[in-house]
Amino acid sequence: MKPIHILLVEDNQGDILLTLDAFEEGKITNQTTVIKDGKSAIDFLADNLNSGKLPDLVMLDVNLPKKNGHEVLSYIKTSEHLKSLPVIMLTTSSSPRDIKLSYQNHANCYITKPVGAADFMDAINKIEDFWINIVQLPKH
Repeated sequence: MKPIHILLVEDNQGDILLTLDAFEEGKITNQTTVIKDGKSAIDFLADNLNSGKLPDLVMLDVNLPKKNGHEVLSYIKTSEHLKSLPVIMLTTSSSPRDIKLSYQNHANCYITKPVGAADFMDAINKIEDFWINIVQLPKH
């Protein structure tokens, strides 16, 4: 399986480090771009729309500064050129409102982050295994 480019939109430094550590433990080398706020994520996607540097997969937190994850998700899924981009909502929120809104905006899945570091790493490894080894991602 070829490496993929993952856009991780997360403002919690601890979660960023755990996610990157889990990716490093995986068998596949991925390119990961980390962005810490929603506005910068939208700017990154807009800037790379025609450059061929779009990510293959987005991991998106709900609770972000500047623009929240729902706004970023809506931007992606209403854009003719981005709407096929798979988006995983990966967040601490287990709010029924956030879950419903994410799926109404066409998130590909919604995962509530486990609290413990070991459980969090295990979840990231399972996400990576599923989205990289099992799923066929669209070409951009």
